[in-house]
Amino acid sequence: MRKVYCAIIISLFITSAFAQNVALVNGKPISNKEFMWVYKKNHSGNGNAAYEDLRTYLDLYINFKLKVLEAKELGLDKDTAYLSEVKNYEHALRAQKRISKTKPEYLFIMNEYKDAVLMFNISEIKVWNQAQSDENQLRIFYDKNKSVYLQSSFEEARGQIVTDYQQELENEWIKELRKKYPVKINQDEIRKLAKQ
Repeated sequence: MRKVYCAIIISLFITSAFAQNVALVNGKPISNKEFMWVYKKNHSGNGNAAYEDLRTYLDLYINFKLKVLEAKELGLDKDTAYLSEVKNYEHALRAQKRISKTKPEYLFIMNEYKDAVLMFNISEIKVWNQAQSDENQLRIFYDKNKSVYLQSSFEEARGQIVTDYQQELENEWIKELRKKYPVKINQDEIRKLAKQ
């Protein structure tokens, strides 16, 4: 009987903890506060959004978090250049004295910066460098999609081909990440945020 009570209490605790989050990415929560801070920051401070707008933005944010997770799995967060860059940014942020280190916004800013640098570094490895340096794959991509380039030669359309190939690599990478790392979205919490 004691085990049953413990199981019920644990499940209630987990349910209430999940209720404060818009999503879990590989078991790590994205809190509604974090998500809305990022959303408002990228939407001119406007937090009034329809459910569909929040849901669409959450998908983008989850993709961002998946890339960061992959970067950490590859140990990019332990790279000395990365650590130095983060330290320099933190020093510059503190020198501005606009925000106290103890305020939640400071943590959001620092976490966003750390994650953005990791996302940039992993994207460079997985997408950008690959699209720029693999001439053979670019030509294969061009041949497969020749009709899109309106009879332009490979050389004439190269810039657009690189951009399109990068997008294809990005889309495939996101599919792989979503298979590799479980994502759970709390639709009810997003609906609550949309009503505010």
